[in-house]
Amino acid sequence: MMPLFAVICRDKPGALDIRMATRDAHLAHIRDSGIVTYAGPFLQDGQMCGSLVVLDTTDLAAAQAWADADPYKAANLFASVEVIEWKKVVG
Repeated sequence: MMPLFAVICRDKPGALDIRMATRDAHLAHIRDSGIVTYAGPFLQDGQMCGSLVVLDTTDLAAAQAWADADPYKAANLFASVEVIEWKKVVG
């Protein structure tokens, strides 16, 4: 089993329109990469405000490359992005 990496992204305030306009391309990136184990948006007051994506890939560099290629990043949606190794314990 390859290591897992969490990609933790926080949207810029007031950027929901950017997220919605880019969402289909982001979901295609998730689908087409073949390394996404879990993914979903963070919510605040019922509105999407960030993302958590768990990747099953070879190393931190590969996980960072995936995050760098995310259409959301190209659209300048995020205020911050963190890529960190993650260990699944439960579930």
